[in-house]
Amino acid sequence: MILEACVNSTISAIEAQKGSADRIELCENLLEGGTTPSAGSIRIARKHLKIPIMVMIRPRGSDFLYSDTEYDIMKEDIVMAKELGADGVVLGILNPDATVDVNRCRELIKLAHPMQVTFHRAFDMTSDPFKALDDLIMLKVDRVLTSGQKENAHEGAKLIADLIRYADGRICIMPGGGLNEENLRQVIKTTGATDFHVYLTHKINSKMIYRNSGVFMGDPENPEYELEITDPQRMQIAKSMIF
Repeated sequence: MILEACVNSTISAIEAQKGSADRIELCENLLEGGTTPSAGSIRIARKHLKIPIMVMIRPRGSDFLYSDTEYDIMKEDIVMAKELGADGVVLGILNPDATVDVNRCRELIKLAHPMQVTFHRAFDMTSDPFKALDDLIMLKVDRVLTSGQKENAHEGAKLIADLIRYADGRICIMPGGGLNEENLRQVIKTTGATDFHVYLTHKINSKMIYRNSGVFMGDPENPEYELEITDPQRMQIAKSMIF
């Protein structure tokens, strides 16, 4: 079984490796569902990590219907990830009717070769998950990240199990979204999956001494002087559950 850690920075990626993660999904801006990390983040992650790195290819948050300009950005980011030594990319494009954009995805997959390709949780926004899965199998995508079209993978475990049976080994179905130490074992039991995607963090207090409490650089609902990074201890607990 494989435990993939979703990480929000290179620092988190290093901590995830310390926690025995088998693979990394490297992102930025997880409050928006994850966007493409910088070239510097990928380069330094590759320098420090021995485990595979999957790079998120997503030019913005919100939906998965992209303009021509955004599509061009995705192509450039795939080339960048390949040049910087990534092992794979994580992507997804939908049509306006919430079906998989087969033509554009085919081009991105071709561009990514020989890197692995994961179709991310755009899958959870498709109108027909079984039709979407057929399309992704046809495209020879390596794996699909899904919460079973529910808020989290624990709630969507039944659909995930159905998708795994339907796929019959033709593609890897990876549960992800809200998985943690408390529900991972049940999802393993219910789905029969072999790959699992987790986001396990803790908060680190800033070392800043002077703090201007009247200015916010981001969301005022999130503490300005607090850093969220992967927790290696939580990762190790999760890792112990998949054996």
